[in-house]
Amino acid sequence: MSHPDLAPALAAAREAAAAAAEVILHYWRRGVDVELKSDDTPVTVADREAELAIRAILTRALPEAAIYGEEFGLDGDRDGLLWLVDPLDGTKSFVRRTPFFSTQIALMYRGELVLGVSSAPVYGETMWAHAGGGAWLDGNRVQVAPTATMAQAAISTGNVKTLTADARWDALGQLIRDSNRIRGYGDFCHYHLLARGGVDLVIESDVNILDVAALAVIVREAGGVFTDLEGAPPTLDTRGVLAGVPAIHAEALLRLRR
Repeated sequence: MSHPDLAPALAAAREAAAAAAEVILHYWRRGVDVELKSDDTPVTVADREAELAIRAILTRALPEAAIYGEEFGLDGDRDGLLWLVDPLDGTKSFVRRTPFFSTQIALMYRGELVLGVSSAPVYGETMWAHAGGGAWLDGNRVQVAPTATMAQAAISTGNVKTLTADARWDALGQLIRDSNRIRGYGDFCHYHLLARGGVDLVIESDVNILDVAALAVIVREAGGVFTDLEGAPPTLDTRGVLAGVPAIHAEALLRLRR
């Protein structure tokens, strides 16, 4: 599929992520009150103000694109150019004073994810990628590791509650036993590590596409494979992730398929 010129969109997404980082760091230093949304997940003024800052920049740069954001929903038609925005992914970490939260901005074109920016201001990393352009960490190109066997592989798991309730739990246990080591870096962090060669496989269930859309582009452009737990490419309805270096992803997918 041919894409529109992504350079201006990438510049806008990076600018928007930087603007969100200013908002988030202001409230990180100052502290915030926490509210609960209807699904019992936390939200703060930092989430809302960061999304407004992002929307203002993206709308000015690409007025023809719709925006689907975590805090303010869908503005426009989701079938053409669509920004996917989570202004503060990891609010639970943010309010507990741990640095594992980030701003996630992705662009989808006719159902395909073509651009992603992942900014983690307290952790100190910003990664970005666009279709055909490689993956970048703070100006340096990154690639996944060349790991070829499960015995060499480092695995990181995130939300796996759903997996504990079905037959894949036993398969995951065997996978872990056959791997080199298991960690649970979570959130943006293990995808950043995957894209720059630090881990070899990421497994998550119970996610929202807004959490992982940008990371899907980054992992793919770093030479990795990013699918749902059944091996399908990510869509707006994706709820699970299997991401990894090619050889390890392929083996894990065979083991985890129900």
